[in-house]
Amino acid sequence: MKFLDLCKVYVRSGSGGNGCISFRREKYIEYGGPDGGDGGKGGSVWAEAVDGLNTLIDFRYQQHWFAKSGQGGMGNNRTGKDGDDIILRVPVGTEILDEDEETVIADITELGQRVLLAKGGNGGWGNLHFKSATNQAPRRANPGQAGIDRTLWLRLKLIADVGLVGLPNAGKSTFLAATSNARPKIADYPFTTLHPNLGVVGVDNTEFVVADIPGLIEGAHEGRGLGDLFLGHVERCAVLLHLIDGSSGSLIEDYQTICDELAAYGAGLADKPRVTVLNKIDTLDEEERAFLKDELEATGAQNILLMSGASGEGVTEVLRSLRPHVDARREADRPVDPDEEDLQWHP
Repeated sequence: MKFLDLCKVYVRSGSGGNGCISFRREKYIEYGGPDGGDGGKGGSVWAEAVDGLNTLIDFRYQQHWFAKSGQGGMGNNRTGKDGDDIILRVPVGTEILDEDEETVIADITELGQRVLLAKGGNGGWGNLHFKSATNQAPRRANPGQAGIDRTLWLRLKLIADVGLVGLPNAGKSTFLAATSNARPKIADYPFTTLHPNLGVVGVDNTEFVVADIPGLIEGAHEGRGLGDLFLGHVERCAVLLHLIDGSSGSLIEDYQTICDELAAYGAGLADKPRVTVLNKIDTLDEEERAFLKDELEATGAQNILLMSGASGEGVTEVLRSLRPHVDARREADRPVDPDEEDLQWHP
């Protein structure tokens, strides 16, 4: 399945049916009168978060979503049939943007959440509605309300607890493969990862989701390399895991590049909790490990951990350092039970 996290769709709600002008004409009935029915309502366009989706690829093959229009009214006071609604099934974490790609209409973050994108038009009144003592034979009916046309953008931001950031070949995919059942592509050349990967990681009877995004390079916010298009997938994370290649030979420059790119991207990424890890220590001896760690601390990095995703050394310690941040976010997002509020003491 291909990964797609941004797409353009065209939606249109159904128009309402026209009201009917009709009169009761039956033998042996002296006073027939108007009996035109109302038009049916047009169908609406909805977006709903469903389970089992993690890409917007379906919307590449169907970009136009039009709801059915309502049926016109009929004689004998019969109301027209309502138009059927149409539902855009999207993965959890989808943002719905207006045509300008900036105005956020809705952010779908919960399974089963539904958002109305375009409301169907109301049906018109038949001539029965206009009957009165002074107008006993009205020859007037209302047309149905027109539907709504909208051009929208769907942008997917994956729901994950931990976001992996770093330069290409920093060992992000190796770490994800070593700690979860995910099988991202791993190779010894840059930009092996071309789209985000998710993996479920477990430590100390706690599971959380880790997102691996393509590597950043200097100038990514200006579009260099794969750019910063995929940084939106770590905006929702509780903590960032910054991996640094200990064998690169340009440790300080690598660390500063990622920090600068996160700050240039904005969206609060630079202020998120971050765990800095010196990776690939299996290629270093004890003296080199201590020296590189001291160099990183001199640049302002704090609580630096050492790890080798290939050999597994230090991996458990890194996972345990991530858990407090994940637990804190989950506790903050946990809905408050009304019964628990009643049990709290109040003066």
